[in-house]
Amino acid sequence: MRKRKNIITVAIDSPAAAGAGTQAKYIAEEYNLLYLDTGKIYRVIGKLSLDKKKFNYRTVKNKVSSIKIKNLEDKSLLSDKIAVAASLVAKDKKIRKIIKNFQLNCGYNPPKKYEGSVLDGRDITSVLMKDAMFKFYITADIKTRASRRYLEFKKLKKKITYNEVLKSLKNRDYLDKNRRISPLIKTKDSILINTSKLSKKACFKKIKTIMDKKINGSL
Repeated sequence: MRKRKNIITVAIDSPAAAGAGTQAKYIAEEYNLLYLDTGKIYRVIGKLSLDKKKFNYRTVKNKVSSIKIKNLEDKSLLSDKIAVAASLVAKDKKIRKIIKNFQLNCGYNPPKKYEGSVLDGRDITSVLMKDAMFKFYITADIKTRASRRYLEFKKLKKKITYNEVLKSLKNRDYLDKNRRISPLIKTKDSILINTSKLSKKACFKKIKTIMDKKINGSL
């Protein structure tokens, strides 16, 4: 795979609802980077598995090759049904390989209009972009994350209780950290950012300080 030289690469791992997506978007905007929410691709393929009568590796390849970043903003991808379908397809090694190639291309060979890339997910620092210029592990305590996700669902008019959200996140954490392929871990060289008691802007300020110091120092 061809890699663009002298670009900014940012890898972020986090448990669900820790605020990594928000921070990744801030980083992308500040430094003109391509942003990819890697988990959304599995949701796209999960949705495909539900919609297509003929679902095979060829249909997956065709779908992945035609994915545009804007397709990942589709609100229907947030449904529980698609989340379950995504977790099922993510267990398939061949599907993971097809998706991994797409992710690597976004990470190391973003379109020329971008100064680099920022990817967030569960195995970005540990598997996908081990040599990223910046590696962050963004987290928050489980109750804070459950409150945030509960508020998100309320805005989407979803009928769900806080306790149901809390239980779901605990289950998601267990699955993410204990899965056989690419489990969620904090690598030794990842910078820990705990967002439990930080506002979105305060958290980004902390990240920006770290990034500016390295970027300006390397010029």
